[in-house]
Amino acid sequence: MDRIRIVGGNRLNGSIAISGAKNAALPLMIASLLTDETLTLENVPRLADVAMLKRILGNHGVDCMVMGKRPGQNGSGETLQLSAREIVDTEAPYDLVSRMRASFWVIGPLLARMREARVSLPGGCAIGTRPVDFFIDALKTLGADIDIESGYVVARAPKGLRGARVRFPRVSVGATHVAMMAASLAKGETVIENAAREPEIVDLAACLTKMGAEISGAGTATIHVQGTERLTGARHPVLPDRIETGTYAFAVAMTGGDVVLEGASESLLGEPLRVLSEIGADVDVTNEGIRVRRNGHGLSPVEVTTEPFPGFPTDLQAQLMALVTRADGTSHIRETIFENRFMHVQELARLGADIHLDGQVATVKGVGRLKGAPVMATDLRASVSLVIAGLGAEGETIVNRVYHLDRGFERIEDKLGACGAAIERLSA
Repeated sequence: MDRIRIVGGNRLNGSIAISGAKNAALPLMIASLLTDETLTLENVPRLADVAMLKRILGNHGVDCMVMGKRPGQNGSGETLQLSAREIVDTEAPYDLVSRMRASFWVIGPLLARMREARVSLPGGCAIGTRPVDFFIDALKTLGADIDIESGYVVARAPKGLRGARVRFPRVSVGATHVAMMAASLAKGETVIENAAREPEIVDLAACLTKMGAEISGAGTATIHVQGTERLTGARHPVLPDRIETGTYAFAVAMTGGDVVLEGASESLLGEPLRVLSEIGADVDVTNEGIRVRRNGHGLSPVEVTTEPFPGFPTDLQAQLMALVTRADGTSHIRETIFENRFMHVQELARLGADIHLDGQVATVKGVGRLKGAPVMATDLRASVSLVIAGLGAEGETIVNRVYHLDRGFERIEDKLGACGAAIERLSA
């Protein structure tokens, strides 16, 4: 099993190309199930989760081809051509769904297009239960008959889905993705209330619109979808990854230096950039992307609560915590999205961090130094927080279980190494 070795203390200088967003690429790939024509996605990141979803979609009959980049095409990722000309299987088995929760989302497009789907319940998750009740209730509202049989959600809509008013009791990005995709092929208008407002929702809506759907309100709490009988193929670029952008921005703040995050979009990262400035980094928007510099002073403590977009994202909470372990004072971080997303705390403590947990609030007292040690990644975002901490620690840090990193960060050791970090991958 691969490990990451880091020798801390080096400043980061140079530039880092921001990859396409994993959290946008996955629902966009799943949207290929809605049409029998080819969906071409540009700037798809080269990640383990993307590779797994290719396999899952292939199980349903989707042909996925990796194409060369067009002249002048932006981004560093792959161009994928996904063709679901014929759906050969409407079942998503447990052995595949259990490996990646987002694969459960195929239930929406399969049901809308094929009028039936049998999808395994995804099971638990290291950072929380994340139940699928919202997904099921939304599809029921759109006219589906749903049963739970032997750990599978069996959904049927013999006469097709019909438009309706779907209201989520709590904001859910995944359920909003599924409801929007299913409603695109439903009869009549669907109104999705208390919808997620994340940029990845807007990106999916833009792609579905190119495919022939009529969608308005994406990016607000109320989305209107006018269903259509069929969708067509389209070409669509995946938006830049705001979580990767924030992660590298925090890494620069931890180590000092001056880095341009190429292709990054300020509009996707309002609150994290505000917090970063409050901590003590200079953040400037340039023609190339976002430039991050330490302003020469120490790191200041902050008070942050994770919230749905446009608030501070839960997917940057662990990275922020790693950064403020070196702040001159005490920070408080409240996690409101996932109930178990503090498992990185004990690993940060191995490096010398002073963190106290009280329910969903972490009190982080800044320390004068961190010292390298062997640590264990517990999930995707926790793993990269350990990388940030290792970059700012004295001596050697070994991060184990880096397959978590490979799920969401493309060539992280290469990108950081090119900016001066002493980081390498150790193969088993």
